[in-house]
Amino acid sequence: MTSDEVLLELSEGGIAQLTMNRPQRMNALGFDMTLKLSAALQQVIAAKARVLMVRGAGRGFCAGADLKERREMSAERRAAHNVAINRFVDALARAPMPTIAVINGAALGGGCEIALACDLRLIAEDAQIGLTESRIGVMPGAGGTQRLPRLIGAARALEMMMTGEPVSGSRAAAIGLANRAAPAAELDAFAMDMARSLAARSPLGLRKIKTLVYQGLEVPIEDGLRLERESLKELLCSADYVEGLAAFAEHRAPRFTGT
Repeated sequence: MTSDEVLLELSEGGIAQLTMNRPQRMNALGFDMTLKLSAALQQVIAAKARVLMVRGAGRGFCAGADLKERREMSAERRAAHNVAINRFVDALARAPMPTIAVINGAALGGGCEIALACDLRLIAEDAQIGLTESRIGVMPGAGGTQRLPRLIGAARALEMMMTGEPVSGSRAAAIGLANRAAPAAELDAFAMDMARSLAARSPLGLRKIKTLVYQGLEVPIEDGLRLERESLKELLCSADYVEGLAAFAEHRAPRFTGT
């Protein structure tokens, strides 16, 4: 899928790359662009991609909601715009495959919330990331108040949201907001290596891991352990596990099918 504002590339290796493509506006989320992102995400899920990389074109990842566009909207239109952003971000968080935010530059407001909805965040050392809504009199409205504290703790999340000040990529990695920070020139290669590594794993196993981790955060540990044991029973009977055992015995790379 290709549009002026959203690019989608699906490789034979199962790696999907979803690119926000409004570099002249720092990939700010206009209403139409947000709807296109949701449609592209559904294509990725329908294609059963093994890994999804979310990117921004140009020098930024995403500057958040398009405030110039929003200023001309009615109150009802602004609310609908926020609903559209939420639908995309929540759908991204629920995507069954591993998701990687490749943060090459500013990820602010809604852009930060898109990154928070991904499973992994890889960021350029000199990029800026943060929830800056308090600077214009509002608050994060696409999951930021809930996802950020779960990553970095309440005190640090409150500081970032209340001051509205972003942090550097290096700082984001230090406090757990990003998994890794890399020099800007090396970010793409580093991210692709990560994506290829994940794409080589069992899709079935990775889906189970992702589901269990997020479910486990919301339930008592006894319930989480029960879910883990039940899921393991399923995996032990899977074709992927049979293939993994065979590959181990034959000293070769496994060829997982996700079954």
